[in-house]
Amino acid sequence: MRLRGVRGSRNVEDRRGRGGAGRGAGIGGVGLLLVLAIGYFAGIDVSPLLQEQAGYGQSDEARELTPQDVQAGEFAARVLATTETVWTDKFPELTGRAYEPPVMVLYSGVTQSPCGDASGATGPFYCPADKKAYLDTEFFATMSQQLGARGDFAAAYVIAHEVAHHVQNELGILPQVNQRRLAVGQTEANQLTVRLELQADCLSGVWARAVEGALEPGDLEEALNAAKQIGDDTIQRRAGRVPQPHTFTHGTSEQRQRWFALGFETGDARQCDTFGRERL
Repeated sequence: MRLRGVRGSRNVEDRRGRGGAGRGAGIGGVGLLLVLAIGYFAGIDVSPLLQEQAGYGQSDEARELTPQDVQAGEFAARVLATTETVWTDKFPELTGRAYEPPVMVLYSGVTQSPCGDASGATGPFYCPADKKAYLDTEFFATMSQQLGARGDFAAAYVIAHEVAHHVQNELGILPQVNQRRLAVGQTEANQLTVRLELQADCLSGVWARAVEGALEPGDLEEALNAAKQIGDDTIQRRAGRVPQPHTFTHGTSEQRQRWFALGFETGDARQCDTFGRERL
């Protein structure tokens, strides 16, 4: 992805280097994949498992950011800036209101949010309570090395997806879905969450179409591969489990790819109405 000359967003809160979670010897292979998968499709904070098994723990000592940390932070800030440009243009077409961008919190290890502890175990997420997206920049390495989602545009897609949840929140979709989820059983609540996530994938595709001039050969394929690798069925298989559709909270690999592609092909956020479709 060509980001040279793109300004970095000012809506970034960098908590890295302030102290917090330390890392120990770590676990690898199937063990790490299983822990990550549990957190991903169950929607829980599994940092206690990592603290026990991987040597994660609290440390009061601040650490100096490495060159890789600095580069990851600059990359995230520039990608966030592209989402601000895109949605500042497109959001008024949907609502007649100006777009208010989210703040992106960069952290390392574990940090706190009004939605609960954020950790590398749970992956990036958006908290509607403070309208902030939380990202441990080391998740980029996890994507590449553990999940097989390689490339800078795959990382950019993850940021765009979390921003898409903010767009849903500003549109009033996210609070409506959360309210409905509280009134139904777990299986139906999961189905509603799948529709929410697939809509965010579609909105990410709309963003990708709008920044098409910044794409390099292979970028679109990186995003589609990332969507594939973080599908519920793929993650559950990778964790050694038979896919359980009633537990899905993000959609299958095929669904995630298809809805991202729809957003990219049309460039129209109005086409991302997953709640108006009988079948996904």
